[in-house]
Amino acid sequence: MPDAPLLALRGLKASIGPFRILEGVDLELREGETLVLLGRNGAGKTTTLRSIMGFVEAVDGSIELDGEAISGLSVDRVARRGVGYVPEDRGIFSTLTVEENLRVAAPPGPVWERVLDSFPVVRERLGARAGELSGGQQQMLAVARALLREPRLLLLDEPSTGLAPAVITELVETLRALQSGMTLLLVEQNLSVARQLGQRFTILEEGRTVASGPMRELTDDSSLTERFLALGGAEQRA
Repeated sequence: MPDAPLLALRGLKASIGPFRILEGVDLELREGETLVLLGRNGAGKTTTLRSIMGFVEAVDGSIELDGEAISGLSVDRVARRGVGYVPEDRGIFSTLTVEENLRVAAPPGPVWERVLDSFPVVRERLGARAGELSGGQQQMLAVARALLREPRLLLLDEPSTGLAPAVITELVETLRALQSGMTLLLVEQNLSVARQLGQRFTILEEGRTVASGPMRELTDDSSLTERFLALGGAEQRA
């Protein structure tokens, strides 16, 4: 079916140790779309991404990729199904060079040229230690490395955290240029970034889906951001 979602979460529940983090997450993401996952700190956004990727085991509900259940699969099997993941801490190897970090994902080949064309700063620093890069350059490296695996779906957790405004602008421009060929589930606290990149949103509160819709609703309905994101009018317009 042409309108069938690429990714579907239904009633997803997940625990970390003795603590139940997700109490019922529902979302759908269609191919070529960017969905922004929003919520206060502790709402379950990162756990949702980690559950999709297989780092956190779902205890109830379902996770489907292209109509097939992926709940319970190992991380490497989820990755082989075409899911890429960029964690909030970026997950780069600081003592390795930029090129060595990229080789972890894929050996040099045609896809390298396509990815490096989108991330010229990464190409320029191939011989540098990853730990010597600025925060923005490390984020670019993390995204570039994920894209070398040519994922059908990219999970991106808080990419703008800790970055200067000018660097955020550059990152957003890079991601927007890639969007035409990418399906993206984005966790992002910066509403300006969310609005620039997202077509739709889902809001989590205490591990549950409490609202979802087209991104324009976040602009048209201030009660959503005030109630679930603890943002007032000035912050919404930022």
